[in-house]
Amino acid sequence: MNTSYPKEKINILLLENVSDTAVENFRRAGYTGVRKLARALPEEELVHELRNTHLLGIRSKTQLTARALAAAERLQAVGCFCIGVNQVDLGAATERGVAVFNAPYSNTRSVAELVIGAAIMLIRRVPDKNQAAHEGIWLKEASGAYELRGKTIGIIGYGNIGSQVSVLAEALGMKVLFYDIETKLPLGNAADARSLKALLSAADVVTVHVPETDQTRNLLNKTNLKWMKKGAILINYARGEVIDLPALRKALESGQVGGAAVDVFPVEPEKNGDRFSSPLQGLSNVLLTPHIGGSTEEAQVNIGEDVSNKLLQYLEKGASLGSHTVPALALPPQEGAHRILHIHRNVPGVLSQINGQLSQHRINIVGQYLKTNEAIGYVVVDVDKQLSKRALSLLKEVPETVKVRLLY
Repeated sequence: MNTSYPKEKINILLLENVSDTAVENFRRAGYTGVRKLARALPEEELVHELRNTHLLGIRSKTQLTARALAAAERLQAVGCFCIGVNQVDLGAATERGVAVFNAPYSNTRSVAELVIGAAIMLIRRVPDKNQAAHEGIWLKEASGAYELRGKTIGIIGYGNIGSQVSVLAEALGMKVLFYDIETKLPLGNAADARSLKALLSAADVVTVHVPETDQTRNLLNKTNLKWMKKGAILINYARGEVIDLPALRKALESGQVGGAAVDVFPVEPEKNGDRFSSPLQGLSNVLLTPHIGGSTEEAQVNIGEDVSNKLLQYLEKGASLGSHTVPALALPPQEGAHRILHIHRNVPGVLSQINGQLSQHRINIVGQYLKTNEAIGYVVVDVDKQLSKRALSLLKEVPETVKVRLLY
């Protein structure tokens, strides 16, 4: 699609070894200014790089702070090539009219499969037997080893991943309980536990799938770990701050918790090869993995496809579906018109000022769409081709304007 700004002048920066699928998508669409780096950038370096960047792609390591966003005067959108967006200062991005997209569904299967795999390993006490075999010790015994079939899995957070775990667990013959702060429709024979305590006290395997918020920080702690069935398994493939790790260590040492698999940690190394430390190291029947829940070839391809398509849709059509900052709009193109995107602070009267400016100068509006959130409003205006440059100039003068772009 032809855009008003030459594609070869659009600078796209992809960090943290984002999938080549994304690179290919951009280049296939005609964007040649794509740079891909294998690492995250510290704030100072990021500030420098963002001064001339139009689209930024990151994963979970890059911290996109308010300071970095303040330096990114040309930045139109950010793609988080992962599930979460907590590495981005969403408030600052919203204030600056920067659209932020992610891929909330693309690695769901990868995480769900690993959860089930970890549950099987732990309930059979494979980590202990594996270590013994590596040390030359033959530990063939059935004591303390069980099947998943007939056991109860408790899923904390019944969203995209939690519900997928539910389906896989039931297929293995498990009973499924879930707990979520929002009302969710159960899949299959899953049942709502109604309370965290009810779930913890009934489950043989507990798996956590919640975002990191003030409400979920240390969601499982020294108080409620005692509610778990003695010897139950605990799995965290969600966020590092969700479980109090020193408290979990004590629960593992006492036998209250029979095993644990943890993939996410409060503090994680910046890059491969850096030293890693956790209170859970050296414990029996514990699986520790380096944040690989969504790290499969299939997931990375799916994420690269999903997020790059969202960025292209926003860049070329103004479609903001899936954005965490710019209000969601998806619009068909208008024949014989030029499209202008106007982002403004959400105060009363801005739309009337936009329309007043255009009507005063006899600029015909072919189509117009408005969506707001608490902080900003997003207006898409299609105007006669012959008058689009004049319209763009007028809309820049509207008070409360954050960002204006002539799309095509």
